[in-house]
Amino acid sequence: MGDFSAIEPGTDLSGYARQLIRMHDAVIAGGRSPLRPRPLVARSWSRVMAAGLVPDQPRARSMLAVDDVERRRRESSLSAVIEDLTQAVSGLTDTASPLMLVIADAEGVVLWRYGAAKVRHRADSLGFREGARWTEDAVGTNAIGTALTEASPVQLFSGEHFEQFQHPWFCTAAPIHDPRTGDLLGIVDISGPALALHPAITALVATGVRLAESQLWRHHENRLERLRSAAGPALATLTGPAVVVDEHGWVAHAMGVAAGRRVAVPSAGRAISVAGLGMCTTEQLADGWLLRPDTRSRVTRVELDLSGPPTLRALGGESGWCSALSARHAEILLLLHLSGRRGMTVGQMSEALYGDPDHAVAVRAEVSRLRRVLGSVLASRPYRIAESVSLTIDLGSADRLADCDFLRHTAGPGLRARCGIDFGR
Repeated sequence: MGDFSAIEPGTDLSGYARQLIRMHDAVIAGGRSPLRPRPLVARSWSRVMAAGLVPDQPRARSMLAVDDVERRRRESSLSAVIEDLTQAVSGLTDTASPLMLVIADAEGVVLWRYGAAKVRHRADSLGFREGARWTEDAVGTNAIGTALTEASPVQLFSGEHFEQFQHPWFCTAAPIHDPRTGDLLGIVDISGPALALHPAITALVATGVRLAESQLWRHHENRLERLRSAAGPALATLTGPAVVVDEHGWVAHAMGVAAGRRVAVPSAGRAISVAGLGMCTTEQLADGWLLRPDTRSRVTRVELDLSGPPTLRALGGESGWCSALSARHAEILLLLHLSGRRGMTVGQMSEALYGDPDHAVAVRAEVSRLRRVLGSVLASRPYRIAESVSLTIDLGSADRLADCDFLRHTAGPGLRARCGIDFGR
C-alpha cells in the first residue's frame, strides 16, 4: 500500500498546521505561497473548485434516513468483517482516545462510526456521521472522498482539507476491495483532531484493510468448500473432465484437468474458455456452475471491435459470443495487444493508464474485473494475452490506430501517446 503519510516523524504539528492553513488561503485565492500543496491535494482542490465548492461556505450535508443506512449495512459485504475491524483498532477508539474509526461504502456514504462520545460529537458538527455522503463533490477534499476518486490511500492534515471547517482535523483513509472480484467495497478511515495525528496511523489503517480483505477471503474459501460438497452427487455421475465454479468464476473443484484458480464468470447459454479444456458449456449447479468441454468448438480467436462502442467478440461458430466493454477495459486489451508476448507489469500498466506508477491497486482491480469476462484469455505476471489466444483489432473505416475515433476521443493520454496521436487533434 506504500507510505501515504501527510507528515514526517517529528513534525511540529501545531506549526505545520498554521503553515498549511496559510498556504490553503493563498493558493485557493490564486495568490502565491512558499509552501505548495502536495500533488494529490492540488488535484483534489482543482476538482472541487471545478465542481463549484467554496472553502468558507460548507455545503449542506444531505443525510440518508436511518432505514436506508440499515439497508446499506445489511447489503454490504463489509458487515461480515466489521467486528474484526473494530477489534483491530479498539485501543485507539476507546473512551480515552480522541480518534474515530469510520467505515464508508463504495459511494462514500458513512455506514459505521466507532470512537469516544466526545470525538463523535465533534464530528457531528461537521456532518461527519452515519448516513452522510463524504465524496469530494459533496464535502470537498477529504480522505474518504479523495481515496475514492484517486483509488488509493490518502492522508490529509489540517489545511489540506478544502473546507476551512475541516482544518482542525486530520483524516486517513484507504479503499477495501473484494478479494474475489476486485470490486471496491468501501473505505476504512481513522479521523480525529489534527494535533492528535501520529505517524503510525497510516500503518494502522493499512493493517485494517489487510485484515478485512483477508477475512473476506476466508469467508470466500468457506463458501467454496460448501459448494464443493453440494456438487459431489452431480460429479459422481460424470465421466470426463469437469469444473465447478462459484458465481464469480472461482474454482471450487476440478476433475480431470488443472483448471487454475479462476475462470470467466459463467452465464446461462454462453460457452466460456477454460485453460486446459478450451470452450466449455455452462450448467447452473447449487450456488455455482458446472463447466464441461464443448466438443462443438475450440474458440481461440478474439476480436476487439473499436469501430464503435468497444466490443469484444470470441469467434468460433456456435460457441462464439459478444460482450460490450468499458472504455478502460478496451484500453487494457489494446495495451496488451500492443505489448505482444512480453506483456506489461502492474507499474507499466499504471503509467500507461494514469500517467504514473502509483495506481497499482486500481490497475489490479480493473484487470480482475476484466478477467470476469475473459477468463483464461488473460495471463498474468506480467499481464499479457494468453499464448493460445489470437487477438485482432477491428478499427472500422480507420486505416491505422492513430485515426481510430476511440483512441482520439475516448482513450486516456497514456495510450494515445503510445499510438503516436497528437493531443491537439
